[in-house]
Amino acid sequence: MNLNQITIPSLDVEKAVNFYEILGLKLIVDALPRYVRFECPDGEATFSIHKVETLPKGNGLSIYFEDKNLDALVSELKQKGITFISDPDDKTWLWREAHLEDPDGNNIILYHAGKNRKNPPWHIN
Repeated sequence: MNLNQITIPSLDVEKAVNFYEILGLKLIVDALPRYVRFECPDGEATFSIHKVETLPKGNGLSIYFEDKNLDALVSELKQKGITFISDPDDKTWLWREAHLEDPDGNNIILYHAGKNRKNPPWHIN
């Protein structure tokens, strides 16, 4: 089994498209104003957004995008006007993460984990 796609809700899909294009995703399906799909710049996964009338309540979603050059990416995105909740920081679970929110308040984590993503020292064999 392989993860193909994640779909998230949005109150304003057009506004969300602009945000995710700035992050570097490539729009491949345009059914505005109700649905869009993107390709990630690396790998085979796709990411889509669908229009909803109300957003889920509670903690919501956390979406992780990995980039080998995290610090440079964060710097570039800041220059494009993206606001971060936290700058890149080394975590105890051996990932380097920067946190932000999309226009709908979904948690976005840009990170680099390298081999520790699937094989940290506490990995189960």
